[in-house]
Amino acid sequence: MIQRIITALVLIPLVLLLILRAPIAVLAVVAGIVALLAIREFLELTRYYGVEPFTTATYFSAAVFFARIALIGSRTPGKLDLRFLDLGLATILLAVLAPFVFLTLGMNRERLSLIYPAAAASVFAFAYIAIPMVLLVDISMSPKGAFALIFLMVVVWSGDIFAYFIGKSMGRHKMSPRISPKKTWEGGVASLAASVGFGTLLFHYSVPISEFLQAHGLMAKHSQFFPPGPWTHESETWRVVLLCIVLNIAAQLGDLVESAIKRGADVKDSGSILPGHGGMLDRIDAMLFAIPVLWIYPVWHGLP
Repeated sequence: MIQRIITALVLIPLVLLLILRAPIAVLAVVAGIVALLAIREFLELTRYYGVEPFTTATYFSAAVFFARIALIGSRTPGKLDLRFLDLGLATILLAVLAPFVFLTLGMNRERLSLIYPAAAASVFAFAYIAIPMVLLVDISMSPKGAFALIFLMVVVWSGDIFAYFIGKSMGRHKMSPRISPKKTWEGGVASLAASVGFGTLLFHYSVPISEFLQAHGLMAKHSQFFPPGPWTHESETWRVVLLCIVLNIAAQLGDLVESAIKRGADVKDSGSILPGHGGMLDRIDAMLFAIPVLWIYPVWHGLP
């Protein structure tokens, strides 16, 4: 418990500072490192399923992916940026080509029966981990990217914290005992309530928080971290609430999916790189499902 809290107290300020102040290239490099660490843990889990993935090729493809983003740099808020379009095209191209590349590499293996499982594991690692982390960097390049990422962190982290403590102290009804025996419906409901509560509060007090951060040099004056003003229409409030609900459900599903993968491999944690939290994949599993939801949200409505 103590290790878990200390690790969180160290990581949270670093992540927030990275989102608020770091250049896009730096954020891309850090996101790439996190993705590679999580991919390494995932590929090790696949070995418990009798799979021998293409580790080097998977690392290389993901590294090239993030190196490309780091070279693209930042876009100009509010303007069409061809570099932003270039990132989208690169993402689609690599996602489409990945299965063919890994299957072709498998032709050199002695046992042909291992080609498909190995290629499937590597492709899944790319789609499951690398692409969401790329989308995170993509979000940061949008006009309100910093706000969107802070909002995402607040919604997911608050839900995770309340699910852990409420579930541990008050949980009675198991949510999915076969996959994650410690998760309860009480914790799940508390998680949802916390995400909605803290997410809407962040929007409501966006202006004073923005001014505070700018006054203390934690955010550039020109940054569009928060919306230009508080919301005044009831429809905007419901849009925020709905987004919080969908993000929380996605995050909880992400946590359960990773638990199912670990349960199938008969391991407790994906790694031990983060004291009290397990591996890197354990730490970002909820984010991997929530990031694509936030990324696609502007396609439907646009951020408030």
